[in-house]
Amino acid sequence: MKKKKSSPPNRPNPTVLRQLVELIPPYLVPKLARAHGVDAQARTFSPWSHVVALLYAQLSHALSLNDVCDALRLWATPLRALRGATPPSRNALSHANRIRDCAMAERLFWAVLEHLQARFPRFGQGATRGLAWRFRRTIHVVDATVIQLLASCLDWAQHNRRKAAAKCHLRLSLRSLLPSFVVVGSARESEVARARQLCAGLHAGEIVLFDRGYHVLAQLWELTERGVFFVCRPREHTLFKVVQRRKRPGDPRILKDELVVPCGRWSKADYPGRLRRVTARVSVDGEEREMVFMTNQLTWSATSVAELYRCRWQIEAFFKQIKQTLQLADFLGHNANAVKWQVWMALLAYVLLRFQAWSSQWAHSFARLFTLLRAALWIRRDLAQLLRRYGTAAGDLAWLDRGCQSWLPGFAPGVMG
Repeated sequence: MKKKKSSPPNRPNPTVLRQLVELIPPYLVPKLARAHGVDAQARTFSPWSHVVALLYAQLSHALSLNDVCDALRLWATPLRALRGATPPSRNALSHANRIRDCAMAERLFWAVLEHLQARFPRFGQGATRGLAWRFRRTIHVVDATVIQLLASCLDWAQHNRRKAAAKCHLRLSLRSLLPSFVVVGSARESEVARARQLCAGLHAGEIVLFDRGYHVLAQLWELTERGVFFVCRPREHTLFKVVQRRKRPGDPRILKDELVVPCGRWSKADYPGRLRRVTARVSVDGEEREMVFMTNQLTWSATSVAELYRCRWQIEAFFKQIKQTLQLADFLGHNANAVKWQVWMALLAYVLLRFQAWSSQWAHSFARLFTLLRAALWIRRDLAQLLRRYGTAAGDLAWLDRGCQSWLPGFAPGVMG
């Protein structure tokens, strides 16, 4: 009588948190820790454990140091499976946030983003439809957001007498909706001070969209000389002289299409060329409003100029996702270094979640993805299968996911008859 071959028991799936964190290459954190001197400062709390703790704080929406440390101690056993990560004490995590160079967190974010874009080119290319694809050009959106802080504890970010805030200046790729340049500083720094730095990496033929806070005529002329196209809104106090009125297109939303030059001695010196001014009627919060747009592109249709500026709201949606979904309201430290660590880890968590949504073809919102994974961080499920089979009440009523049943040798179904 032949005996049936018994298959070995199935290994349980790793936890959801482990599958997310292990998107970071294993060599990267030790390499950056040595480069920035963080490895020499670490004794019992390793740099890798520090990164995992801060990512867990973002993904779990932790409110305090005790919230992070107590939860990781309760899950110390599955935490060790994350490449030997260990739970920190409250003092160790606070001390690491305060003294370890936040430049390591910044470099880690860019290195992980470059790694994912290089290994999966379609992830970096973004969508293949929409206005960004129709223009056949790289389109960037530049803007800044203010992150409110506690004024009584954060003197470095004092914004006025009663408020303290940090400011995140960001350049976003309109096609992939991924950051391409980020500066984190105090809210005292205006948009004008960072405009040149944000636009330094743009190449000829590319398009940049920004609000009136970055409207500086000298900076606009520099972009024009470099062959970079821009669409923005002019400042209210800037005066222009109309030199040519163009024929209005058939679109009833376009009110005026004019070629203008700056008025005033200093304005002419800052921008000696011509600008195009398009006045259009747009819908804002359900109401019709008249807006004026400026560009150095003279051949596009006026409707395309207005539609391009409308795409600038994509960066507002990006800021809403990272500020209202991730943990950028309750900070785990009061000094500038700790705040920057948390901001960079929030951006890193955003990239990891976006990559997981792209690879799993997630069809729902980013907020729903975050709430689902926050509830399943320590569950042993195949994350890709979980996201693919996740349905809605109005659509596909699929089961979320079923764990793989482990069988002892000789006890699998069919072996016992």
